[in-house]
Amino acid sequence: MSGFYNDLWVAAAVRHCADEWRACDEHPISFPAQYSLRDHESREIAYDAALREVELEARRLARNPGDRVAGEQRMIGSFARFAHYALGLEQEQIALLTDDFLPAGVEFARRARQFDPLISREDTVQACRNAWTACGLQPLLGVPSGITPSILGYSLLYPYSDNYLDATDVSAGAKLTFSARFRERLRGSIAPAANPREQAVWALVELIEREYSRAEFHDVFDCLLAIHQAQEDSVAQAGNRALSYAEVLGLSLAKGGTSVIVDACLARGTMNEDESRAAFAWGALLQLGDDLQDVADDLNRGSQTLFTHAVRRGELLDYLVLQLLSFCECASARLTRLPHGSQALKDLLKMSWRSLILGAVAEAQAFFSPEFLRRAEQWSAFRFAFLRARRQKLAGRQGLYTSLFDLFVEQRSSRVSSPGAEVEALDPRCSAIAVSPMGG
Repeated sequence: MSGFYNDLWVAAAVRHCADEWRACDEHPISFPAQYSLRDHESREIAYDAALREVELEARRLARNPGDRVAGEQRMIGSFARFAHYALGLEQEQIALLTDDFLPAGVEFARRARQFDPLISREDTVQACRNAWTACGLQPLLGVPSGITPSILGYSLLYPYSDNYLDATDVSAGAKLTFSARFRERLRGSIAPAANPREQAVWALVELIEREYSRAEFHDVFDCLLAIHQAQEDSVAQAGNRALSYAEVLGLSLAKGGTSVIVDACLARGTMNEDESRAAFAWGALLQLGDDLQDVADDLNRGSQTLFTHAVRRGELLDYLVLQLLSFCECASARLTRLPHGSQALKDLLKMSWRSLILGAVAEAQAFFSPEFLRRAEQWSAFRFAFLRARRQKLAGRQGLYTSLFDLFVEQRSSRVSSPGAEVEALDPRCSAIAVSPMGG
């Protein structure tokens, strides 16, 4: 890479982020107890009440689709009450979710299905999570928020490229061939697609190119090449060679940081150094949070992360999660220093990150001491057993808000077309802000 976000910049960003991570190791944060048993009980009652209302409305809409608008408004009202009583959100934060975040997710999912009618629900939700991150960055960079062609294109690249490179049933040779051709496409090559997967990937890159010309927005394509390189490098985490702690940390920070650097660059086309560092830290934090969520699966697959390293050494994850919560505070402080974006949005992001971490602790209880679990549960708005029970009921990593979003998508599902057709049919923008405090 020859532009600003080249190998040297990424390496420096990784070193800086690693230094912050190690500083958190010296002084890991320890929150005071925030929620009593009575607090938990009242919040859990509010959660279940809202869930019952959403399920009731879903059945009503199935019987009477013509009542969609009124039904959706009733479900939004139910969620607003839940967000206030169970999560303690202020009205401005609730409005960010119900008025901006939900419409953005619905719009993204609709366009994803227009692009590829066969895209799975799981892949849509995965891609939408990235789109919410990109839309959340837009107001922090001083631009109107919305689902843009480039955000759609980049977010949908995950199911077609990253997941393929992570697949265990694909040969190393096939991965290398695809990765090399993908890199050339990111560099501007217009070689014909060799198969349906490449056809979809090429069309998604074209969405980005139509919004950001290569001649004018070099940073955008430097960032895309940076995340591509980080994804290639991270394949080593699934390899047979044992990696050192420093190697795993560097690979994790690079993959997460460069991923959100792209989101930020697509939000405005360019960034200054403070904005770049804030976005990189955000991505690094999300990557480590995802690794914590996936610790059990990664152990089974043989993947190497900071958390599997600790478990394989016979260590509990108590201290590592305290370090991660401290790192979350550092990433949040970087966002706070940015001149754009409301404080309500910045506080909501911080809450979302902490919820992600604590939700992962609830799921991975076998890797923590009983004393730590008792302490950490007092930092969570819900008891861990409650979170596990409701997560199982709603399947996978869905929460109440995502279930609400998914129901709206089903109700508003529009015409579909062949993969790539969306290149020709994108509206300019959809009003959106991308923040979910539910932790996925």
